[in-house]
Amino acid sequence: MRPTTLLAALTAVALLTGPAASHADTPDPDRRDPAAPARTVSAWLPYWDQETGYHDALAHADQLHTVSPFWYELKAADRVDAHPGAEQKHIVDGLHAAGIKVVPTVNEALPAGRLAALVTSPAQRAQHVRTLLAVADRGDYDGLELDYESIAPTGDATYREVRAGYAALVTELCAELHRRALTCAVAVSPQADGNGRIWDYPALGRAADRVRIMGYDLHWRGSGPGPLATPDWYDRTLAHATSLIPPAKIEMALPGYGWDWSPGTPTRHVTWKEAEALRERQGSPYTFDADAGSPHFTYREGNARRTVWYQDARGVAAHLPALRKHGVTGTGLWALGFEDPRMWEELARG
Repeated sequence: MRPTTLLAALTAVALLTGPAASHADTPDPDRRDPAAPARTVSAWLPYWDQETGYHDALAHADQLHTVSPFWYELKAADRVDAHPGAEQKHIVDGLHAAGIKVVPTVNEALPAGRLAALVTSPAQRAQHVRTLLAVADRGDYDGLELDYESIAPTGDATYREVRAGYAALVTELCAELHRRALTCAVAVSPQADGNGRIWDYPALGRAADRVRIMGYDLHWRGSGPGPLATPDWYDRTLAHATSLIPPAKIEMALPGYGWDWSPGTPTRHVTWKEAEALRERQGSPYTFDADAGSPHFTYREGNARRTVWYQDARGVAAHLPALRKHGVTGTGLWALGFEDPRMWEELARG
């Protein structure tokens, strides 16, 4: 799923060396001066390049209401492990000082059937909620996000039971987080073209404060080349989602990356920065597909022809009208440090 400019570095230094700000004194990003522009963006912070992502967040603090460090991984109902480099206090404190909420992500990549067994067992669900609450209490966090995706391909025989079990887990967790005055967020895949049926959108929309639709990988690692998203795909996704979830709770997460394909070889993940550097190094012309709202290029590597589709600021500008059409003002970004810096200007325009 899911690296810095001089301005970002100077901002970071100013925040870290200036007067200390307690979390209690930090203004709530959702309760700002009504005359100030609304913060409409959340973003994930990758643990494998988090200093770059952190400085990126500070440079765009006026637009970010929430950063979700990708810090935790579900291993079992009673076990959630921290990724390498997680729980960095200076990151949490620095984001809070900038008025940004910190809502860490818990993800998972369990073997087939493991997550399904957990969510369909009331006893395991209860144990897991307790485990997650212990994570929420571990740092000075503003909530938690669940990004549990291994149940997505659940087959016809059991998907209704698994769907209900996952909705119950989220509902139970969100209720407990809300009792602690903490935010509850959940990441889901788009329900378009028959995909994403495992997510009970109405139940998740009732329980969670934010439902983050991962609006990317229309074409992905396991498919042939093509755009990660299109305006038409967003239109269909959001027409459906907003009929089931209040638009104010929806965040459409946008990609700051792409894929590099060649038949018979592993597909490579590339950030926008990597894709542009590759294109320039190969001398490939910039080509923009107006229908897809995405740039792409080809190049040769030995005897192989490779094709790269990725996303940039021009593409985001082409996709945002679909969000406006459906009254969705919240956006997400996968991930901080990956993106075209000009993307922030387009997000500011809404």
